[in-house]
Amino acid sequence: MSEDLFGDLLADSSQKAKCSQHHAVNVQMQPLAERLRPKTLDEVVGQRHLLGPGKPLRIAFDEGRPHSMILWGPPGVGKTTLARLMAKAFHLPFIAISAVLSGVKEIREAVEAAQRHMDETGESTLVFVDEVHRFSKSQQDAFLPHVESGLFVFIGATTENPSFEVNSALLSRSATYVLESLTADDFEILLPRAVEAEAPGLVFSKEAKDILFNLADGDARRFLNAVELACHLATDRKLKEVDADLLRQSLPATLRRFDKGGENFYDLISALHKSVRGSDPDAALYWMTRMLVGGCDPLYICRRVIRMATEDIGLADPRALEIALNAAQAFERLGSPEGELAIANAVVYCAIAPKSNSIEMAYNAVKSFVKKDATRPVPLYLRNAPTKLMSELGYSHGYRYAHDEPDAFAAGEIYLPEGLENMKWYYPRPRGLEIKIAEKLERLKALNRQAWAKGEGRIRTKKEK
Repeated sequence: MSEDLFGDLLADSSQKAKCSQHHAVNVQMQPLAERLRPKTLDEVVGQRHLLGPGKPLRIAFDEGRPHSMILWGPPGVGKTTLARLMAKAFHLPFIAISAVLSGVKEIREAVEAAQRHMDETGESTLVFVDEVHRFSKSQQDAFLPHVESGLFVFIGATTENPSFEVNSALLSRSATYVLESLTADDFEILLPRAVEAEAPGLVFSKEAKDILFNLADGDARRFLNAVELACHLATDRKLKEVDADLLRQSLPATLRRFDKGGENFYDLISALHKSVRGSDPDAALYWMTRMLVGGCDPLYICRRVIRMATEDIGLADPRALEIALNAAQAFERLGSPEGELAIANAVVYCAIAPKSNSIEMAYNAVKSFVKKDATRPVPLYLRNAPTKLMSELGYSHGYRYAHDEPDAFAAGEIYLPEGLENMKWYYPRPRGLEIKIAEKLERLKALNRQAWAKGEGRIRTKKEK
């Protein structure tokens, strides 16, 4: 890698020496999270499912096989760190692009720098795009030809589901790895490193650890920021131990809202969810407000309300999901504090809406059945026949197009595989819209029975459930 390509523009050794001295000073000014960023793969905490012996990323590192990938996971789990370690392990130049701060200009500059390096050395360049989901589809498209040509080894980091947020063409050319939030065991490993770097000899009580672990919510950066602050507090007060009282009294209010000794984050979200499920709008508003005042990300609450709308309301009132989705969109457009009213609307609506978990129960039942059952073939009449050969083999023969039947219903038709004709998993609850859904299903069943009684429709040997 030529030095003028990627950042070291110093012309002589004296300039480099001065820069090194200045850099040493600046290192001490860096946040603890940056100072503790792993420099080798063995220093990485967490992600054992990807980095443990025989796991996919460990194999890629050990065998020196760079490949384009998407790293999908919550904040503070090591996406940027892994990208930097890959560049180091594969001996590739590293270009980082933030989708929040960058655009087409930065992409073009990365292409030009990578092309110069390729011309000089024949090597690819590792291009890391942080928050790739924030790039538009056309901006993401700009990477495609360079990934295909081998100019780039592309690594995209995202906190959002790449199935929806990353261009399908780019996604198909990249392996997707799901990174997980750090656990309490991971933080137990990380804490001594942090203390050694910030305040050697300082001790944290078990209660203080629990508060910090819960506060971090799986985010290593958030955890290290809190530890750094706690170390500063203890050092200033000449304390040898950090206890729970010190943290509750001294940490910013936005941090101490969710500790176990006070107001645990998961207890609050559980109270909100149960209040909505229990149809108590006042309690739901109270818990929602407690979370917002405590510094919870409003979009996190939006995601939970969307879950409530699908899990606890479902088809009893499909408008609940629509209102929950609209609240998330409204907040993204308005921000705080105005957008929080949209979330409040969704929370109250979900609380007063009729409740049904019939879809969740049906889905779980079908999933359990499918996992245990054999792989049953799709009946020929339900298969498409896009080719002459498939038509000759009987595909689609005998299929009845429902729109051509009375009331757009093919009475007596069977859509489940052979042997499952009488299986039933979905049982509508007698609440809200599902009352009408149940009535319609009963009418359709009656029409099926009438058709079969007349010898019409599809006749199969029906096995009882």
